[in-house]
Amino acid sequence: MTKRSEAKYKIDRRMGQNIWGRPKSPVNRREYGPGQHGQRRKGKLSDFGVQLRAKQKLKGYYANISERQFHGIYVEASRLKGDTGENLIGLLERRLDAVVYRAKFVSTIFAARQFINHGHIKVNGRKVNISSYQLKVGDVIEVKEASKQLAHVLEASQLGERDTPDYLEVDHGKMTAKYIRIPGLSDVPFPVQMEPHLVVEFYSR
Repeated sequence: MTKRSEAKYKIDRRMGQNIWGRPKSPVNRREYGPGQHGQRRKGKLSDFGVQLRAKQKLKGYYANISERQFHGIYVEASRLKGDTGENLIGLLERRLDAVVYRAKFVSTIFAARQFINHGHIKVNGRKVNISSYQLKVGDVIEVKEASKQLAHVLEASQLGERDTPDYLEVDHGKMTAKYIRIPGLSDVPFPVQMEPHLVVEFYSR
């Protein structure tokens, strides 16, 4: 298990929010940060602190992707026409690991990354093992035939804690998902409020 995967509960506690909406999140029991000083009263955050927190929360949500990779996505979003914050969410939701997670082929975004890296996913009939692969509208994502009966795959598809969004057309019988359209912020089923405009402000400083 990677350090990023092991850190997922720390991310929740650092943010003070159950950012994936998981029933087992430690925030459900104690809403303070990790470590011996976690219960200290926190002062009011500066504007920079608020922007940094928004960036850490969004970056952490997508399997705690690296700063270099996240900044690269922001740069790409800023080059596209339209609102940079909306573009940022659209690009993050085009990632293959995000779509595998949204389609409920696995139970967590961290598991999605591992599932893809181990070669269990096909895109348009071809194996893709790069979790950051950018999907296009109309692409069909499929769990490899030999992996469709894996216990954790079958369990994930039955999870009641989250629904599949309407920008994906998912068939759990065939374990396929079609990418219908690129979503905006309001389309994405985040369990907590995400503030991409603050992320844009952070990088625009």
